[in-house]
Amino acid sequence: MTRIDDSKEFIPVRIAVLTVSDSRSMAEDRSGDTLVARIEKAEHQLADRKIIRDERGEIADQLRAWSLDPEIDVVISTGGTGLTGRDVTVEAHRDVYEKEIEAFGTVFTIVSMQKIGTSAVQSRATGGVANGTYLFALPGSPGACKDAWDEILVHQLDYRHLPCNFVEIFPRLDEHKRRK
Repeated sequence: MTRIDDSKEFIPVRIAVLTVSDSRSMAEDRSGDTLVARIEKAEHQLADRKIIRDERGEIADQLRAWSLDPEIDVVISTGGTGLTGRDVTVEAHRDVYEKEIEAFGTVFTIVSMQKIGTSAVQSRATGGVANGTYLFALPGSPGACKDAWDEILVHQLDYRHLPCNFVEIFPRLDEHKRRK
């Protein structure tokens, strides 16, 4: 179904990790640690890492800042994708997106169904693009971060992945802004 084209050279991607939590510190951030370990194992670059409270405006501001940073290609957030009143990460992401990647949430749900059954319906994982930067919102559990990375992102963030991947279209994400 998918494969790696070994004739292509690997291109490392610069990734920022944002944990959304009112209670976690860096020392307790198992989900962020899970993502960082996988990013480094895949030989991508950790561009930045922060923890932000469950505040829609603060989350959106950080996403905007990172999407405008030329040293960051991808932002992955973890936490705040559930259904409770404090879960506002998805709304913050959508405040920033220029385009939503609707299939990301669908594919994440399919992957989650295989692991946690119908409980997958409670996740609102999402992905999108802003300012030529990919933005992904994952649930706050280490298991969900593993599933999203291992089953989706590790492939789509690998330039050698066939039949297509996110990396190969980086140069075209903001082409509409360059037209005259």
